[in-house]
Amino acid sequence: MEEPTLVIIKPDGLQKSLTGNVLTRLSETRLVLIGAKIKAVPRALAEEHYIHMKDKPFFEEIVKYLMGDYHTKRVMAIVYYGEDAIKKIRKICGATNPEEAEPGTIRGSFGRITTKGVYENVIHASGNTGDAEREIKLWFEPEEIVFDQLYPTKQTTVSHKKKIWA
Repeated sequence: MEEPTLVIIKPDGLQKSLTGNVLTRLSETRLVLIGAKIKAVPRALAEEHYIHMKDKPFFEEIVKYLMGDYHTKRVMAIVYYGEDAIKKIRKICGATNPEEAEPGTIRGSFGRITTKGVYENVIHASGNTGDAEREIKLWFEPEEIVFDQLYPTKQTTVSHKKKIWA
């Protein structure tokens, strides 16, 4: 089944200059990259991204981690599309816990657990099609995806201030 998936190279991946290494590994999947951007992560976005973990004792730590409180204040968000995209990306990422990730996976190669117990696992990958849709819509506007009708859209008029180039 052809499907989209969201990948986030987390702040520790950017700070350690692992972006090229991670993108090279991801390219092995032969999936199509249909959206990418570097983004500072505000608290509201981090909390919404991890909403399913709201009741976990480590919720505050993962929110701070994604916001870049421990590393650089930015992430790289990417949307890939293709046959079994979620399965292919998750396999190459490895287990969430870097100590349990297979050698040669992204997390197995570059992840670690800090002495404070924070998983610095370098990358996020959507877990299923429902998560992928929720996360892609959270991180990207429809016009930021180079793919016609990934999800249904509608036209609306928005009136707000916008920063433009001088």
